[in-house]
Amino acid sequence: MDQRAMLLEPMDMPNPLFPIKVHRHASREQGLPMFPIHWHAHMEFLYIQAGEAEITCGSELYRASAGDVVVVNSRELHHGFSRSDNLKYDALIVDLALLMGPSSDTASTRYIERMADNSMTFCGHIRGDKSVTSCLSALIHELDEKGYGYELAVKSLLFQLAALLVRDYVAAVRGAEDSRVLSSNLERFAPVLSYIDEHYKDKLSVEGLAGQLGLSRFHFSRLFRSLTGRTVTDYVNIVRIGHAELLLRSTSLSVSEVADATGYNDIYYFSKVFKRYIGTAPSTLRRGS
Repeated sequence: MDQRAMLLEPMDMPNPLFPIKVHRHASREQGLPMFPIHWHAHMEFLYIQAGEAEITCGSELYRASAGDVVVVNSRELHHGFSRSDNLKYDALIVDLALLMGPSSDTASTRYIERMADNSMTFCGHIRGDKSVTSCLSALIHELDEKGYGYELAVKSLLFQLAALLVRDYVAAVRGAEDSRVLSSNLERFAPVLSYIDEHYKDKLSVEGLAGQLGLSRFHFSRLFRSLTGRTVTDYVNIVRIGHAELLLRSTSLSVSEVADATGYNDIYYFSKVFKRYIGTAPSTLRRGS
């Protein structure tokens, strides 16, 4: 497999001629991963039905609760964790080619094509907007029921949702070249991000990770931060602490054993880092679970 594609999620659609789908998810344990870090060319809408979640899109961390919508832009790295014991959410995934006709018109060139190639991006966290949630609920209902003519209703609702986003939630509009560079860097750094996720227990250095791409420490660190919004050290700690939290909640390992299993050979430093990211000491979390 091409290493650049390691974080690219394959996106099969029930009907390739009508590329949209909805998945329902539930998590009964706080701290469990919702999904690993990945990206795809499709747009995704995570509609939280119950509970709470912590979702990272690009460089932004969102704490979403029931009624909130998290928007995942095209080609945007994202991952998430459950933050409650009763998390339920719907994931609506759409290939924006569905809204493009055989010939371009103003709506396509000015909005839809830009949304699809990541040159127009949207705010990732929507809260308290009944217009957006009503539109999403109607879309999910149509996809569930598949009544006669549902395809027409779905396309109409998608255009309505696009209009709501364009009017109220545009975060950035990039030039075509900036969008191309961003996508190229995302593919270039995919094997490094996968390596961190697979080798978080090991000693990781900026120099070693930069060497995988043949870059200097300075150039690598600058590109890494522009892509993820975090320093390399911060990113590695987030991955490690995420695994540590899961181990504390779901195993009988001691705090020192969890520290060792997630790449920390100093339990005091581990406790300090854990509290910084989770907000509570690992020993407190262990007693509570």
